[in-house]
Amino acid sequence: MRRIFVLLALTLGLGMTSTDVQAQCDTIATICSQNFTRDYLSDGQEYRALLIEDQTAEFHLTLYGGSIYRFGACSGLSEGNLFFRVYDDQRNEIFSNKEHSIAPYWDFKVESTLDVIVEANLNELKTSSGCAVLLVGFKP
Repeated sequence: MRRIFVLLALTLGLGMTSTDVQAQCDTIATICSQNFTRDYLSDGQEYRALLIEDQTAEFHLTLYGGSIYRFGACSGLSEGNLFFRVYDDQRNEIFSNKEHSIAPYWDFKVESTLDVIVEANLNELKTSSGCAVLLVGFKP
């Protein structure tokens, strides 16, 4: 309940409408898509969340064995604004971009089908609020 109130207060306080937030997320998704080449096909989804301060977005995905996936995670107009971590369904960490210079994308080769959880947080040294966008592509 507190999060909803804070989000509502922030949105009203900044005079942002849902259209403004949607436009911000669209811009970030366009920037994030530049991390993909023709070699990768989109999974057809754009995972988005409006984050404030230390909030965490959580996205659940199924990755199919024998595929190579690329995750692109962005927030804001420059790199380094978003931390993302990938966990298996038992919450064992598989990857963290903190350990890789806050890379905005990473490729994963999946040997067998795997359910994963992707968490995203803002880099509070760079921004205190923003739209987190996760794009997922795979090599056909």
